Amino acid sequence: MSWLDDDGDDELDDFDESQIRMRPNPKANRPRTKRRPAHSDAEIGRVLGVDRGRYTVLLGEGGDADDERTITAARARELRRTPIVTGDAARVVGDVSGEDGTLGRIVGILERSSLLRRSADDTDQVERVIVANADQMLIVVAAADPEPRERLVDRYLVAALDAGIRPLLVVTKTDLADPSEFLKHFEGLDLQVFTSAQGEMPVDEIGRALIGHSTVFVGHSGVGKSTLVNALVPGAGRATGHVNEVTGRGRHTSSSTVSLRYVAPAPTPGSGWVIDTPGVRSFGLGHVDPQNILAAFTELAAIAENCPRGCTHRADAEDCALNEAAADGALGDAGLARLESLQRLLATFADKL
Repeated sequence: MSWLDDDGDDELDDFDESQIRMRPNPKANRPRTKRRPAHSDAEIGRVLGVDRGRYTVLLGEGGDADDERTITAARARELRRTPIVTGDAARVVGDVSGEDGTLGRIVGILERSSLLRRSADDTDQVERVIVANADQMLIVVAAADPEPRERLVDRYLVAALDAGIRPLLVVTKTDLADPSEFLKHFEGLDLQVFTSAQGEMPVDEIGRALIGHSTVFVGHSGVGKSTLVNALVPGAGRATGHVNEVTGRGRHTSSSTVSLRYVAPAPTPGSGWVIDTPGVRSFGLGHVDPQNILAAFTELAAIAENCPRGCTHRADAEDCALNEAAADGALGDAGLARLESLQRLLATFADKL
């Protein structure tokens, strides 16, 4: 078959590549690339809170007071699969002036020193990240109204030890009930305990423990956690609630995790960070590595190195070096109390061993 024009000449001789029609790029954008900008000009800030895809970030911390400012930022597209939580140290670019109506962009997260997590239940492997870079956990529990739950506190302790966070305990409403019997449950643990009654809240004592630390507050709804936060951080404005007289349960008042600066009153110098979290009625441990629980009991972990492989270290474990040391009287009264606490926490998480 031949292509000829009206004169009988070969029509193909008249074509070249410049005559080929190309469909234009409808979006008029450049081809996508996996190369990302280095953002060498990014500022480092502390994520104070998260609200519907917007992040409150503190910039200039540690510098001159005039340089410190709070901005609102969004997540960069390349971080869409990276969780950003309260306490994160974020790299921020864009408009970081902090003026009304401006929006920065989070383009990276620095390595975390700790990560406190929980799951819906012990079988759920999906982690719910609570806070990053905290080094203390203040567990708030009421002596009554609602009744204290030893097992829930045990779960908080396990999560703290797994994350490498130092636990503290405050018992509120001691004017309603004597917490002595409840506190016996935690003898043997290296656990600083505060007690609080109506009109006798140990704000200064607790405040001294917060200086120089980033402390996450956790507790069952209705135990007075937000009341304590408001006393420590004037102007925090955290909502408080009451306990339902029929169910005995507290109502959720804090709906989000937020980081607040604690400033010690004069003449005591220093400051720290209080991280208030919503009240919870359960705390799943599906993500926890049980070996981290043992590692938190340093002196017992050293003895456990002589245990057979796969030892559960529980009270009924055979050939367990810890149980043998207890039977031989090598641990002493304090060591026995520590061992009982360890074995109780391991029993809380026995299905993971």
